[in-house]
Amino acid sequence: MVSESVRYQPPPTLRPLVAWYSGYREAGVPPARHRGLPSPYLTLIITLDDPLIIAEHPDPRQPASRHGVLVGGLHTGPALITHDGRQSGIQLQVTPLGARALLGLPAGELASLDLEAADILGPFAADLHDRIRAAGTWAARFAVVDDLLSRRTGVQLAAGPRPEVAYAWRALLASRGGIPIADLARETGWSARYLGARFRDEFGLTPKAAARVMRFDRARRLLQRRVVAGGTPALADLAAAGGYYDQAHLAREFRELAGCAPSRWLAEEFRNVQAGPPGPAERSQP
Repeated sequence: MVSESVRYQPPPTLRPLVAWYSGYREAGVPPARHRGLPSPYLTLIITLDDPLIIAEHPDPRQPASRHGVLVGGLHTGPALITHDGRQSGIQLQVTPLGARALLGLPAGELASLDLEAADILGPFAADLHDRIRAAGTWAARFAVVDDLLSRRTGVQLAAGPRPEVAYAWRALLASRGGIPIADLARETGWSARYLGARFRDEFGLTPKAAARVMRFDRARRLLQRRVVAGGTPALADLAAAGGYYDQAHLAREFRELAGCAPSRWLAEEFRNVQAGPPGPAERSQP
């Protein structure tokens, strides 16, 4: 049996674009299902061996698909990923503020979608895939990602989000989804309605939905960290720490955003190599 999981923080020049990289490889394990949960990041996955199989997408209208290199947008529902006992790849957590520079389009154009990266990145996706698969160690693979992303963003001419929209995203992230939307609008100098429209155009989520995803992402990572450390879930305490009204509120959010109860998610994820301890970007959000 093979089970490997490693995380890496990119160099400072790339951190506004990519929060962290995760490398994973499993072989000789029972077939399993992994839930790709809503988070404040877009996803770029480069497979190493077998294609990535998505049985169900956040948008139920999108049919099941297989990917060599995947680009996934922000979403408010789970993606169900399956494997037959073997999976491997590198996953990049792409910041929504970096989507234009890295992907060449605003995050809003990818909302709730999972696409083959060649459709977005063109020949760059195949070059990235080939060079990573040719590298023999995790350090070498991460170095390839650093090199190719640095070259790509060095020549990418796409403008960034409007300053007011970028400010709103950063303020929401810094508050862990806790800042009232009315206060956020007032700080940008826009009306709540106008901010909501521009925010959704850029990211594919309204400010309220983004705040909800940020709170959920923090709560589920706190839950994961506690269990990895050998503690109990303590959902009532977790709800209070995460800004929820009570444990029932947290449980409802799990059912709606993860598609299952917290206990079921834990049971599923701790059979999956991708459920490792939190990476550096979870301690200091960009």
